[in-house]
Parts: sequence; C-alpha cells; structure tokens
Amino acid sequence: QVQLLESGGGLVQAGGSLRLSCAASGRPFSTYAMGWFRQAPGKEREFVAAISRSTGRTGYVDSVKGRFTISRDSAMNTVYLQMDSLKPEDTAVYYCAAKVSSSGTVYYYSSDRYDYWGQGTQVTVSS
Repeated sequence: QVQLLESGGGLVQAGGSLRLSCAASGRPFSTYAMGWFRQAPGKEREFVAAISRSTGRTGYVDSVKGRFTISRDSAMNTVYLQMDSLKPEDTAVYYCAAKVSSSGTVYYYSSDRYDYWGQGTQVTVSS
C-alpha cells in the first residue's frame, strides 16, 4: 500500500508557473512508476505526464510538451510536475498516480494501469 499526497496547486495568471509535488509514503518509492493526470469540469480524466521507475524516462501529452516537466526525487520520495507558460485550458484538478512496476524503463500513460491515486490538487489559470 502507498499513500500519495499532492500539493502546490493554486490560482495563477496565464503565462505563470506552478510546481506540483506528490509525496509518497508506504512501500519503497523506487518500486513505482509515477504519473500525473488531470480532470477539468465536465471532462474525463486525461494523462498529463509520466516517469519511469528508475531510468527517468518521461512521456507527455502533446498539449503540455515543452511547458511541463515531470521529475522525481528518490531521496524525498516525491514526484514533481513543473508547469510553465500556463494557459487557461490547463485549469483542472491534478492527480498523482503510482504504479508498481517491474521495469525500470517503462512509463505508463493509461490511467487503468495505475494502482494508487492521490486526492488531487486544484490548478486554476486565469486569462
């Protein structure tokens, strides 16, 4: 079992930046591939970014490439999502997710693959 706690959300103007954090507790952090998803009002949850368990391979949805960066700090048991050049369409609840992974190089973009989820943090970008 693992617990995930997101933080760092808030209200920001378009063009601004936020850094989301997701602190993991429970099983060793190094056993998990991690991902960020988001859900806007009236829309389905969508993949944002993911990172592999140990090699740091990353993947992003096209709409955030070049603006968002996912990273992980094993010493802090934390995964981050640095969000720059934010747009109003980035407004959503952002969720952190963890998947027990036997591969150190694979990241996962399907929400169905993840085993654990955080409670979410609201990000609002004003125009």
